This record gives sequence, structure tokens and C-alpha cells, in this order.
Amino acid sequence: MGPAEVNLLGWWRSRGNAARFDLFVRYTFYLSYVFLPPLLITGFANEVGTVGLIVLITTVLAYVVLSIRLVHLGVEHHLDRSPFPRRLLTTYLVATCVVLGVGQLFYPDPLPGKPDSPGDGISVIFLVLAITTLSAVLRPRTLVLLALAGGGWMLLTAPQGHALFITLMLQFLVGAFRSTLWMLRIVWELDRSREVRANLAVAEERLRFARDLHDVVGRNLSAVALKADLAAQLARRDRSSAAIDEMLEVRRIAQESLDELRAVVSGYRTADLSVELAGARSLLASAGIDCRVIGDVTVEGEQAGALGWAVREGVTNVLRHSEARTCTITLRGKVLTMTNDGASSSPFRFGSGLTGLHERVAALGGSVTATPEAPHRFVLTVELP
Repeated sequence: MGPAEVNLLGWWRSRGNAARFDLFVRYTFYLSYVFLPPLLITGFANEVGTVGLIVLITTVLAYVVLSIRLVHLGVEHHLDRSPFPRRLLTTYLVATCVVLGVGQLFYPDPLPGKPDSPGDGISVIFLVLAITTLSAVLRPRTLVLLALAGGGWMLLTAPQGHALFITLMLQFLVGAFRSTLWMLRIVWELDRSREVRANLAVAEERLRFARDLHDVVGRNLSAVALKADLAAQLARRDRSSAAIDEMLEVRRIAQESLDELRAVVSGYRTADLSVELAGARSLLASAGIDCRVIGDVTVEGEQAGALGWAVREGVTNVLRHSEARTCTITLRGKVLTMTNDGASSSPFRFGSGLTGLHERVAALGGSVTATPEAPHRFVLTVELP
């Protein structure tokens, strides 16, 4: 595999699932402009003459450029990324009507031995291109009416059976392309909701920590302020013995506050392994990721807390930094392995979360390894002694 293929493969893997589907939808439109124009040109090369062929090629190229631009703006508008391309749409509709009219004007009659005229063939190809393009811009109801109008145009110029077939084909194109755009919008919305869920999980944990700090520290600091003020008043009244007692009480409350604060931080920095495994299943399932847990919890105390923290950090990384569809958590004694299939091709480096996990596990004599593996797997392994 050469450097170009490697770079192309790396670029493809670096894109998320939503971006990949977006690219697929756009190129579904663009492929119509690759195959249909050559079919039109080769089919009518011997029927329209040299001058007519040159005009036809020029018209087709200009029409394709206009179509690609309109499709791009239409998809962007459908995803709420750009305004509605009203001016370009008007130009496109006028150009389509002109092409259809000129084709029938110059080539109205069938050639000997053929039921359709060259103008009918030109109308069919340009109607297919037009409906394909407009499917990215207009609403379904308007598209259905335009497809019926195109069928009516063919009914006036082509045999009745052919006109009915063209009408049905145009309606099929409307349904196919509009349903694809509908799915594209849903995919992007799911991608955004997945990111929002991850951010909400982090925000909820921050709020919990802030609430615990307020409940513990706020009450005690109020008591400290009150006792200190009382001690100051007693000192002014030359009641030094009572003031000393109050200051000793302030010291006791401060020491209790420090102990409670340490307990809050310790509770925040430890994680119950069984609880974290259940939370991982629930959170990943809500994000559309299939999570499997293999093995049983066989460790306790600090080691269970360290592995629970590893699960928490691993799930956070899966939600934030991957496009995983599956995640497997394996427990074998004191070894925990998390594997997902959504690794990015960009160079990997330890972030602050994994660095903190490494420090926590190293304090217990363990090790942490986090490595991407081909083709797009990521493996986090935590091993305790």
C-alpha cells in the first residue's frame, strides 16, 4: 500500500460516522452527474450534428456545474448551516425550462425508425438531473408536483407509455433522495446528542461535587466566622478565658471541616467498580454503543477503586474521543481491559485523564497501557500487582 493510499485511509478513519454518511449522501448526488451526461452525449452524437453536439456538450457541462453547486448549498441548508439558495434556485429553474424548450424546438420530430425524437431524449436526461438536484433543495410536496409537471411535459412530447414510465421514475427519485437527506439529518442530530450527553454527564458530576462542597464547607465556615466574631467581642471585654475557649472551638471546627473536605474529595476520587461497570453499560447504551462486560469483580478496597476509576475514565474517552459502535470491558483478576472499535487515526497521546489514572495505578504498583491497534481499535489495559 503506497503513501497515497495510507493517507486516504487515514483521512477516512479520522472522520466520524456522521461525517462519513454525509460524504456518502453527497456523492450519491454527484454520481448522477458523472454517469448521465456521458450517456446523453454518446447517445445523441450521431443525431444532432457536429454543431448541435458542441452546443449540447457545453450546455451539459454548465448545467452539471450549476447542479453540483446547488446540491451543495441545498444540503448545507437542510442541515441548517447556510441560508436558502433562492437566487441560484431561480437561475436553475429558468435554465432547466430553457433547455427543455430549446431541445424540443430544434429536435421535435423522431428520426426514421425511432419512436422518440432527440428532443425527448434530451428532456428525459435533463429532467432526471433536475429532479435529482432539486431533491436537495425543495420540500417533498413541491418536488412531487415538479415531478408530475415533468411527466406532463413528457406526455405532451413523447409517447404516452414512455411519459408514464418517466413520471414514475421521477417520483422514485424524489422518494429516494429525500429519504436519504432525512436520514442524513437524523444521523447528524444523533451525533450532536451523543456529544451533549457526554458533556451533561461531566456537568452533572461537577454539580454533585459543588453541592457536596457547599453542604460541608459552607456550614462549617459559617460557624467559624460566628465563633471568631464572638471570640473577638469577648477579648474586647477582657474576658480572655472565654475568648480562648471560643478560639479553641474555632480550631476544632476547622479541623473537622478539613476532615470532611478530605472525605468529600476522597469519595469523588474513588469509584466503586461494580457501580462503575453498571454505569458504563447504561451510559454507553444511551449513546448507541453496544457495551459488553466479561468477567466478575474479584478485587476490593483501593484496587477495586482504581479499576473503577479506570472504567470511568475509559468510558469518558469513548464518548468524547471516538466513534465507537462497540465496547468490551474484560476483567481477569486484577487486570482490566477496555476495547472499542472507534479509534482515530490521529497520533495518540496521554491526556490529563489518563495521566491521572496512570499516577493513581502506579501508586499501587500497577501499570496502565493505552494503545491504538489496527484497523481502528483502541485498547486500554490496567494491571494491578
